[in-house]
Amino acid sequence: MLDPQPIPSVRAQYERIGADAWYETCGSQYRNPHEPIVARLIEKTTLEWKLDLTDVLDLAAGSGEATLALRSAGAKRVRGIDPYTADAYLQRTGQRAQCFTFADIAAGALADCRFSLIVCSFAMHLCEPSRLPGLLHALGRTSDTLLIITPHKRPVIRRQWGWELAGECMLDRVRARLYRTGADRDVD
Repeated sequence: MLDPQPIPSVRAQYERIGADAWYETCGSQYRNPHEPIVARLIEKTTLEWKLDLTDVLDLAAGSGEATLALRSAGAKRVRGIDPYTADAYLQRTGQRAQCFTFADIAAGALADCRFSLIVCSFAMHLCEPSRLPGLLHALGRTSDTLLIITPHKRPVIRRQWGWELAGECMLDRVRARLYRTGADRDVD
C-alpha cells in the first residue's frame, strides 16, 4: 500500500511552476483553504466600516469565496472577475465571472464600469509590481473604495497611485486593508 502524498500548498505550486501556470492547470478546481477567514473578515469589515454593498466587484474572484461572503453580508449585486477560475466561480456562485486579467484592467477593460466597492481577496500580491500602479489607477476610475484581504504585507500601495489606507484589521494572520481614493475618509 502506498503512503498518501501530501498535497503541496498553493504557495509551493506558485514557486514551482508560477501562479499563471498553476491557475491555468488547476483553476477550475480551485478553492481557497482560507475561505472561513475571508468570510469572517468580510462580515467584520462590512459592519464596522459600513461599506457600501450596492454594486461590488469581486476582483480575482477565485471560486467565489468573497462573493458568497458578500452575499451573506447583504450585498445587492456582486460581479466577479477571474481569468483562471471562471468555471469554479460559476459552479459555486451560479453566475459567470468575466475573464479579465490585471493587465486587461490596467489597459481599460473596466473603463465603463462603476462599483460601490472592489474586494480583492488573496490575489493582488500576485500582480507584477510593474503593473500594480496602472492597475490601481484603473481601479480608482471605477470605485472610490477598495478592500484587500491578504496573508501578506504585500501589496504595498503607494499614495501616488491614487489610494490611501483608511483602515486595517487582522484576523488569524490575515489582513484586511481598506483603501479610499481621495484623502480623509478614515474609519475606526
